[in-house]
Amino acid sequence: MWNLNNKKAVITGGTKGIGRATVLEFLSLGAEVVFTARNKEEVNTFEKQLQNDGFKAFGVVGDVSEKEDIEALFSDVEKRWGILNILVNNAGINIRKAAVEYSEEEYQKIIGINLTAPFLLSRKLYPFLKKSGNASIINVSSVSGVMDTQTGSPYGMSKAGLIMQTKNLATEWARDGIRVNAISPWFTETPLTSDLLKLKERIEPVLKHTPMGRIAQADEMASVIAFFAMDKSSFVTGQNLVVDGGITSTAI
Repeated sequence: MWNLNNKKAVITGGTKGIGRATVLEFLSLGAEVVFTARNKEEVNTFEKQLQNDGFKAFGVVGDVSEKEDIEALFSDVEKRWGILNILVNNAGINIRKAAVEYSEEEYQKIIGINLTAPFLLSRKLYPFLKKSGNASIINVSSVSGVMDTQTGSPYGMSKAGLIMQTKNLATEWARDGIRVNAISPWFTETPLTSDLLKLKERIEPVLKHTPMGRIAQADEMASVIAFFAMDKSSFVTGQNLVVDGGITSTAI
């Protein structure tokens, strides 16, 4: 059971960072994967690479915050499998500013992609997840959803909301054989954090206050996501696992 053999999975934001690492992790464990991303060239290149390596991986170009793209993903899953075992809501963005500096458009964009899109996509794919009788949704939240990390209020708000979305859907959909869990990463080396990691004044405090004294790697998050997706975690639902090198365990 320490595998994902014959599982059908959808992973959003699957060409970079944690999403890409999760695609590779799932495939190595025996799953078939449909991954999404907005950049057509990146989707096509990654899909070709994976298929050349013998994996059952398929890319779908789209923005999961757009209704028509959610519809396109629904149609792809319906035609390809007609059933779904795993949904990983990983796609996310951030714009780092002081609270008073955000435009309404920027605020809505962050909330739309990080919070609204996972809810709408989970609801849309619900029939396929229910049909499997043993499904798992994993939402990628953030330490910013449980504490202030000085990375912008809308981002923290969206990730906190995603944690509560996780808990509510977990209790509502448990009777349908759908488990819903979240992970909350701390600083992880991804394209989303690459600019910050270059700033000595930003990264030094992170390393100083993280008990493990380092930045996480994307594959370390992917392995936790894989556990939630496996049948081995069959009695785990409604949980938010903070994967943070110990930062939330210390006040110093």
